[in-house]
Amino acid sequence: MAAREADAEPVHEARGKVTITEIAREAGVSVPTVSRVVNGRSDVSPSTRARVEDLLQRYGYRKRPAAPGTRAALLDLVFNDLDSPWAVEIIRGVEEIAHASGVGTVVSAIHGRSGDAREWLRNLRARASDGVILVTSALEPILHEELRILGVPLVVVDPAGSPALDVPTIGAANWSGGMAATEHLLSLGHRRIGLIAGPPRLLCSRARFDGYRAALEGTGLAVDASLVVPGDFHPESGFTGCNALLDLPEPPTALFAASDQMALGAIEALRRRGLRVPEDMSVVGFDDLPEVRWSAPPLTTVRQPLADMGKLAVRTVLRLARDEQPDSPRVELGTELVVRASTAPV
Repeated sequence: MAAREADAEPVHEARGKVTITEIAREAGVSVPTVSRVVNGRSDVSPSTRARVEDLLQRYGYRKRPAAPGTRAALLDLVFNDLDSPWAVEIIRGVEEIAHASGVGTVVSAIHGRSGDAREWLRNLRARASDGVILVTSALEPILHEELRILGVPLVVVDPAGSPALDVPTIGAANWSGGMAATEHLLSLGHRRIGLIAGPPRLLCSRARFDGYRAALEGTGLAVDASLVVPGDFHPESGFTGCNALLDLPEPPTALFAASDQMALGAIEALRRRGLRVPEDMSVVGFDDLPEVRWSAPPLTTVRQPLADMGKLAVRTVLRLARDEQPDSPRVELGTELVVRASTAPV
């Protein structure tokens, strides 16, 4: 990443005339790689690290504190939690583009706690990251103001609530995805379609519910409140929600779970009652996580481009770091229904 050469050299001090660019050339690596070694970063192979450290010692390099405003070729990727394969897909996309751009990634989870958020902000100030990507997080005004004061570019992926007008956001077409899932079940002749919904505080959950409702109303059906149960995107809530639906006097013949993990929990609930998918109940998920291709049966689901969302977030925040504006402040990537073996005609 040629643009980093000018930034990297002033951060380090040599006793001789040699520059960090010459160190990189002699070691056969990039300037950002040498900078990562000097700054003690872990994302360098042992053999490369040893070669660079040998040259740095030979030429007498000494690290000095970064000057105000200097950046560290780092991005901060911040989740509320990291206990989901969904987060892994976002990380995979972020890391691919960050690595190609010569930028490291620091992954943090703040667990929705103000104390963790404050600790993360302290660490952010110390490492002078090029930008921050927040995932499924509500952008608190105090946090937004802190980042603005620090001059750190910010992008929000899958925002939890309404984001600040000056913060770019990247999401998926959740409404159309919810509608496509429900229309698929309707096309198979199902009329009693249960929904295990996501947390109502999240925009994506509300959009998926609205898509479900729009599909039903488009067929002349009203939403039956007894067929809608709460969930939290985790398998346990899918298991609990499906059992609640099965306990109804007239259970649904099909189920739309607003996440793949809840769909897998629902399938387990059905299995434990001796019921088969799709013979006794059709099930549709949302996300298209890699694991659902190998579930029994393979899950029909709505694919949201999680890795692509991460990739676009990196490209956007790096543009902001170069004082360039994104093409659009609000981006929704398309979703797609993927039909597998977990759905069948009623």
